[in-house]
Amino acid sequence: MLKKYKWTWMLLGLALIMAVYLMWGTVFASKEKLPEIREIQSFSMENVDGSTVSLEDTQGKVRLFYFYFTSCPDVCPITTFTLSQVQDLLKEDDTFGKDVSFVSISFDPKVDTREKIKTFADRFHADYSGWYFLRGDMDKTKQFARDSFQIMIEGENKDDFAHMNMIGLVDENNQLRKVYNAFNTEAVVPAVIAEDIRNLIKE
Repeated sequence: MLKKYKWTWMLLGLALIMAVYLMWGTVFASKEKLPEIREIQSFSMENVDGSTVSLEDTQGKVRLFYFYFTSCPDVCPITTFTLSQVQDLLKEDDTFGKDVSFVSISFDPKVDTREKIKTFADRFHADYSGWYFLRGDMDKTKQFARDSFQIMIEGENKDDFAHMNMIGLVDENNQLRKVYNAFNTEAVVPAVIAEDIRNLIKE
């Protein structure tokens, strides 16, 4: 009888081993710590509500940083919508605003008044209790983007700019831990970003 079912039991055993291996890879490998890339630099900018927000005001929380401008015709609205989806996922477990903040920084403060920024942010149902929309001196903003996130800004003159569409994940100690290439919409999955954030909160 045992010989009759020997191959059946062997196949079941192999299937069980494979299932355990896949579970191990999914559960444990996903919890591998993200590397510390670099420390982000200090900043101080005007928030959409008129208050001044600095790096120190956001410290102690996991943060997502994103650089945009309200007149952007393509990637900025799409990426901000993605961030709004991450926001909604984090609100489900009450971490948004308490353990996590988003920081969206305008590259075009001459055009992006507080009124225009609020109109832009409201389109995506931004929760201002945990989402800062900042504007500041353009040169200082460019320098902050270069030094902290290595987002290169180029243009023929001072007022021209082009930027890499990146989202930076920063831990509570101001260390950049991951950069998402938001040009690739298939690689920027709200559930994955939310899970990365949750794992940093647990560290």
